[in-house]
Amino acid sequence: MSTVPKRFEVLLVPEHVEDRHGASVADSAVRSAVVEATGHHGESGYPIYEGHGIRADIDPETGTVEALLVDGRELDYALTPLVRPAP
Repeated sequence: MSTVPKRFEVLLVPEHVEDRHGASVADSAVRSAVVEATGHHGESGYPIYEGHGIRADIDPETGTVEALLVDGRELDYALTPLVRPAP
């Protein structure tokens, strides 16, 4: 039986960055937020996580973002959401 993580950190990273000059992906993020499980599931069937203007359906097994709203809007195509365990 697996447990659903209560928190993740979502990083929004520009796709167009070719040379990060040694910076990590986290340092290249234009926005990040710690999101917490709401106890509900989204239309994707995955748990909903919310926090700091970000609402995401996240597959807790793979860390894949299945649906995402940023400040109530869909994500710009130039950004990629990445997920990692919350600090």
